Amino acid sequence: MTETTPHVRLRPEILALAAYRQGKPAAPDAFKLSSNENPYQPLPAVMEALSHSNVNRYPDGAATLLRERLAERHGVGAEQVHVGAGSISLLTQLVLAASGPGDEIVFSWRSFEAYPGLATVAGATAVRVPNTPEHAHDLDAMAAAITERTRVVIVCSPNNPTGTVVSQAAFDEFLAKVPPTVLVLLDEAYREFVTDPTAVDGHSMRHPNVVVLRTFSKAYGLAGLRIGYAVGPAYILNAARSTAIALSVTEPAQRAALVSLDHEDELLERVAALVETRDRVWQALVEQGWDVPKPQGNFVWLPTGDATEAAAEVFERHGIVVRAFAPEGLRISIGEPESVDALLRAAGEVVRNLLKRA
Repeated sequence: MTETTPHVRLRPEILALAAYRQGKPAAPDAFKLSSNENPYQPLPAVMEALSHSNVNRYPDGAATLLRERLAERHGVGAEQVHVGAGSISLLTQLVLAASGPGDEIVFSWRSFEAYPGLATVAGATAVRVPNTPEHAHDLDAMAAAITERTRVVIVCSPNNPTGTVVSQAAFDEFLAKVPPTVLVLLDEAYREFVTDPTAVDGHSMRHPNVVVLRTFSKAYGLAGLRIGYAVGPAYILNAARSTAIALSVTEPAQRAALVSLDHEDELLERVAALVETRDRVWQALVEQGWDVPKPQGNFVWLPTGDATEAAAEVFERHGIVVRAFAPEGLRISIGEPESVDALLRAAGEVVRNLLKRA
């Protein structure tokens, strides 16, 4: 193609949009704590089930067995459950179903980095509402940001990457301020790690304009299989299904999710171990002098500000690969127990040599 050959016309906002960036991979002798992955391998029963998957056949596009199982779990009909290729896929479908050019999508910031891109792809405008000084959602400000153009509001609890939660009382008060024509998405990808008894819990939530999102990627350790689910009003989920890529939830993923639910007690023991490590790391960080929010996901947030890139380099030198969100902070996953000492050594060096000089 020569320089004079006309190019295909593409949407300028898409050309300007950076593709989603995964957490940085780690060298063989380092710990990858950049992607909030579960460090445990799937249970032996899951691996056994995967060995019997029929990958030469198309999957059940409706994920019937899994939807029925999840519906029973949440006390709803199967039509009120939708399964997708991870919660990000479900978010995309729901945003596309509810918004388009000229519309607005409201969310807290900083929050999950994919949210602005979802708005752009839909042709909508992203409305970022700054977090509170405590790194949490400012629900009053989010309610005030809703206009006649708002079609979707996203609430992330625990918030990725800051780890803070929205309380049930605050969420209920917030919902009372949201017009019934606005879709509220409660993104609970990390809900199984929450120990705060006041936190919002979408498990039994029934509200005419609320859809709850969860995933098997984190607590259940199935990130590589890409499977999550949504619970909400049937007509909203039916619209989301219309925007989905057909047959995108594979048979191995559905099978692994079902077996994981069969062995949930064993999986939750692993979650409890990760939570214990998370809380121990947080306490050690506080003792080092960090002012960090109490984490409720499977990660901790270090507000490193302008020193974020330099701090990430310190962690990498200690064999810890983190997720840097310059110029705000670092998100560090809770991973293998062997990673904790190196993580804390690096954190101590950063707080002593970088932050206290700033």
